This record gives sequence, C-alpha cells and structure tokens, in this order.
Amino acid sequence: MATAPRPRTTTRDPEALARRLTDWLDARLPGARAVDVTVPESNGMSSETLLFTLDHPRPPVRACVARLAADPAAYTVFPVYDMPRQYRTLRLVAEHTDVPVPRVLWLEEDPGPLGAPFFVMERVAGRVPPDVMPYTYEGNWLHAASDAERAHLEDATIGVLARLHDQVPAKEAAFLALPGDGGALRRHVAAQRAYYAWVVRGLPRSPLIESAFARLEDLWPADPGETVLNWGDARIGNIVYEGFDPAAVLDWEMACLGPREVDLGWTVYLHRFFQDLTAGFGQRGLPGFLRRDRVEDRYAELTGHRPRDMDFYTLYAALRHAVVMLRVAHRQVHFGEAAVPDDPDTLILHHASLAAMVRGDYW
Repeated sequence: MATAPRPRTTTRDPEALARRLTDWLDARLPGARAVDVTVPESNGMSSETLLFTLDHPRPPVRACVARLAADPAAYTVFPVYDMPRQYRTLRLVAEHTDVPVPRVLWLEEDPGPLGAPFFVMERVAGRVPPDVMPYTYEGNWLHAASDAERAHLEDATIGVLARLHDQVPAKEAAFLALPGDGGALRRHVAAQRAYYAWVVRGLPRSPLIESAFARLEDLWPADPGETVLNWGDARIGNIVYEGFDPAAVLDWEMACLGPREVDLGWTVYLHRFFQDLTAGFGQRGLPGFLRRDRVEDRYAELTGHRPRDMDFYTLYAALRHAVVMLRVAHRQVHFGEAAVPDDPDTLILHHASLAAMVRGDYW
C-alpha cells in the first residue's frame, strides 16, 4: 500500500516528559519514579500517550499510561482537549457498567507539570487491531484469524456498545450534553458544523463536506429516539483485546450524549473506510466483517432496539471522518509532509465514498 509518511504526532521531548513525570509522581507517592517511559509509535493525533512503569514499593498499578492534552504548538486536530471530561467519563463507565475500561488513577488539571493537563490510568495488556497498516490488510493478527474468531470479536464488540448504551443512566452522563438548542442529535450536528468552520477558517472550504451537511437535512430522522451515552470513537482500533474478547475500551475524548445510532454508524463506517482502502489497492480485505446488516441485527438482538435511519448515520459518520481527515491533511501541509492540491476535496482520503453516500448509491 502506497502511503504518505506517517504524520507527526508530537512536538514534545519524551526524555524531558519522563523527568517531569517522575517529579510529579514523587509528590503523590513519595519515592515513586516513572521508568521505561516510551511514546508509542501508534500515538494518536488527538490526546498524546506516554507508557511507563511506576517504580514504587506499593504502587496502585505498575504498568501505566499518561494521556496528555495535545500540544497546542502541534497544529492540533481538535480545538479543545478536555482531560477532566475524559477522566470523569471513564469513571462513570466503570461505575455503572460492565464495559471493560482502564482503571483511572490520577487527574492533573494544572498544565504546569507536563505542559498540559493529563490523567494517569492503568495499562491493560492485550492487542489492538492496527490502523497502519490497517487490520484489513494481510500480515496482522486479526486478518490472520479464522472467520469464527473474527465473528466472536465482532459479536463481543457490538456487545460493548449495547451494554454501554443500556447501562449508563442518561442523567448521570448529563455533563456530556453538547451545548445549543434542540435535541441531542441536532446539537451533535451543530457541533460538527462548528468544528468544520474551525477547520477551514482562513482556508479553502470543502464543497463535498458542505454537500454532505445539506444531504443530512434531507435524510433527517423523523424520530431520533432516546438519548444515551455515546462512546464517540466507537471502533475496534480503540479496543485492547485479550484473545478475541474486549479487555479495555479506550479513547473517550469524543464521548457525548446522542442517539444510539451515532455510535453504530461510526462503527460500521470506520470499518468500511479501511475495507474500501484495502479493496482499492487490490486486496480482498475483510468484506464479511462488521457488515452493516450484521451489526444492526446483532445490536437489535442484544438490546431490543432495531437501529433506524442508518443511511443518515453512516453518511454522518463519513462526513465527521471527512472533517477530521481534512484537518489532518492541513496539519501535514503545515509540517511540510504534504502539498496543497488544487481541489480541497482531494485532501479527504475517502472523498469518493463520501460523494457516493451523498448521491445515495454507496450501499
């Protein structure tokens, strides 16, 4: 697969972070040190991750992760990084559900110690379906698994969404409600419009993204249904698996209140994004995995709720992903990793599939 160089994910010095993290830990657990500090190669471009071992006679856990708000100097992907919100969400999910999430240990809201707010949580052992190269490509553990093993992982993953949506009382997650007027879905889309406006401020606008927003209005659900806690970045690349069972559900920065189908549409489309890329480069990929009909049927079996208006929600997922991809592309241009094309829509890696969704001939 021909790919651009992997985008830069940090502008921070890992060795300096390790020294400062040790100082911070010592103030909480006298004598504690952060050792074996590493920045994973798969570090995301939203929050940043530090892996370390907590060296102390009586640590709460030994294998730890620090999640830092993104460095503002690094042309951030999102305008705001609310670490207390993520920390509170993890605690909420742990308290009210049997969805596996890492144990959170400390929250630091002062940017002084590490240069940004952060929290520390346990590190859960296991394996994660890779993004680069995508798990739909040959040469990784999920692609090499049997059909039965992948079916088990698929079923268990849909079960995570079902339990999350069913078990968290909406009133306990009220702090995740998005601002604005109208219902949760209307607020969600309004927040995406505001994010898109931030992404293109001072830059060429995307006719394709704007046509997708217009198409959403044509497909708007007559009844969006109940409001539940949405994980937000609901995809298998954000789950640590033990064997083929979820051991830890990660990356809650996009958590919010919304219809169930917001998560389901994201799960379905983000797999299709990788599958389309793989097929476009001449490999078969995993066409039978996480199919839309299978996800909808299994979710209905587990919850009694038949997903509705999924043409709307999968288009919405592809649109949201397009805005993120546009920001990532502008970030690559900023760091000299890519050039500016004549057509801004070509900065969106999946522009062809998004255009097909807008036309209504994708599925």
